[in-house]
Amino acid sequence: MTITWLGHSCFILESSGFRVILDPYHEVRGLPDVAAEADAVYCSHDHFDHAWTENIRLTTGKENPFTVKEIQTCHDNQGGAQRGKNIVRTFTAEGVTVAHLGDLGHRLSAEQLAGIGRCDAILIPVGGFYTIDAAEARSVADAIGAPVVIPMHYRKDTVGFDVLGTVEDFTVLYPQERVKEYPSNVLTLTRDTPPQVAVLTLAK
Repeated sequence: MTITWLGHSCFILESSGFRVILDPYHEVRGLPDVAAEADAVYCSHDHFDHAWTENIRLTTGKENPFTVKEIQTCHDNQGGAQRGKNIVRTFTAEGVTVAHLGDLGHRLSAEQLAGIGRCDAILIPVGGFYTIDAAEARSVADAIGAPVVIPMHYRKDTVGFDVLGTVEDFTVLYPQERVKEYPSNVLTLTRDTPPQVAVLTLAK
């Protein structure tokens, strides 16, 4: 399975030529609005920086190789009273499972963890303010137990909302030999991908 980061919390998952786009955004500082072609689109919640589908061109006719599971969570730690609900989704294809945590705002309950189940990789917000912060993200990542952890929804230089923390706030919580910085925004995930915190780099 190929994982491509488009910035913020937006990714494309691709398997057998089928492209799934997750949480397309607009009006994120330093990033152009997402415009892409995909076979399916999923949004964790309806905020502008996670559900901008106007520029997504959907194709039809391909068989979907992904098995998708949804787990209900909240965008805050007050049961959704502040920012509403959030959907965590898992995507399984080619024998691997990726979980996209959306704008998760709290630690996960035992029931939610059971719903997510075994994952090979997680796409997890780490910037705080609107979501869990770096320390909470480390706790959530440990609870899920996925060997590959891909941080998202953070600030880097002039990219991302200025109230967010940086990716370094998260990666410093891990042994540095486990942190792998990629020169591109693409990671190919297999069952043999070694455990790591994978920091993807946006294409110039």
